[in-house]
Amino acid sequence: MSSQTPLAADNTAATQQPPQKNRRGFLLRLLGVVVVLAIIGWTAWYFLDGRWYESTDDAYVNGNVVQITPQVPGTVVTIGADDGDRVHAGDVLIKLDGSNTQVALAEAQAGLASTVRKVRGLYSNVSGARADVAARKIAVDKARQDFNRRRDLAKSGAISAEELSHAQDTLTTAESALTAAQQQYQTSKVLVDDTVVASHPDVQTAAAKLRQAYLDNERTTIVAPVDGYVAKRSVQLGQRIAPGAPLMAVVPLHQVWIDANFKETQLTHMRIGQPVEITTDVYGSSVKYKGTVQSLGVGTGSAFSLLPAQNATGNWIKIVQRVPVRVFFSDPKQLDDHPLRIGLSTDVEVSLHDQNGPMLATQAPTQPAFSTDVYQKQLAKADGVIEQIIHANMAGSDVTK
Repeated sequence: MSSQTPLAADNTAATQQPPQKNRRGFLLRLLGVVVVLAIIGWTAWYFLDGRWYESTDDAYVNGNVVQITPQVPGTVVTIGADDGDRVHAGDVLIKLDGSNTQVALAEAQAGLASTVRKVRGLYSNVSGARADVAARKIAVDKARQDFNRRRDLAKSGAISAEELSHAQDTLTTAESALTAAQQQYQTSKVLVDDTVVASHPDVQTAAAKLRQAYLDNERTTIVAPVDGYVAKRSVQLGQRIAPGAPLMAVVPLHQVWIDANFKETQLTHMRIGQPVEITTDVYGSSVKYKGTVQSLGVGTGSAFSLLPAQNATGNWIKIVQRVPVRVFFSDPKQLDDHPLRIGLSTDVEVSLHDQNGPMLATQAPTQPAFSTDVYQKQLAKADGVIEQIIHANMAGSDVTK
């Protein structure tokens, strides 16, 4: 049993109480100092560095969705790619039945060949008319000399007046024939003047018809205009399609960008060319993309909506508007290791330290933003076929004008 009395126990508790209060006060003071230092540190960080960043999670991956549409009508006989397939520019996506276009192409080829030969005949007519004029001039000179000789003889009475009259009639007839030959020569010459066979209007017209027929036949094979991935395929075998009907889309995932919607209050110090750090929900914070601000939108999202908001009402409430900011990836190779898809959610943080860039673009583009040359190749092939046909039907001819 304890020999300590209750009074002694109370005295002991009373002597132990003050140290507990002093420790609690110390901890409270320490906590207050920590909070004050944290506030000071956060304030210093914000004014020195933190206020020079703007971020938003209202940002999404966007890119070109290249619609594949036919340029000529036809029936689908082959589908060369399906959703998700990787295609390159010029790869065959769809083939249409080309029976009608092949017939039209053969007809246009024959028409061009026939026209070239007819134009060659026009040049030959000019040469013949020129020779005829030369012959008529000789005949006129001979008839004039004969008339002059008979006129001198008639003065001396060596020949009769009737014979002189016949000589004059011969001269008149020769001069009339020369005039008709010269007119015929001019008429023939006008048809080919200042041209060669290839540049003759009739040949050019036939070549244009052949070019159109060739392109129509080529366009029965629908090719990919860009590198990318197939999406939204709706075309089916045997389907009869009309020009302009959407068949599928090709999405070039190496040409994507970010459309980040910032509050209007965040745009004060935002400039074109500022560096951007991008994270995506699909990969998380472990993958960070580098980008730059490409452009700041020229209006809010609501301003370009189909039915813009009308605020001239009595129940108007001010809402902070958002402006789209386009961000391009600094290094497209980042997309090789971690590809993105259209519509994915992202977090965007813009560094505002560099204030040298403009808020809006100051120069017009000097190069096209996007382009393809697959259709120009088709036209070049058509010109090659035209040149071959003209050359084949000029064989053995030295006519140039």
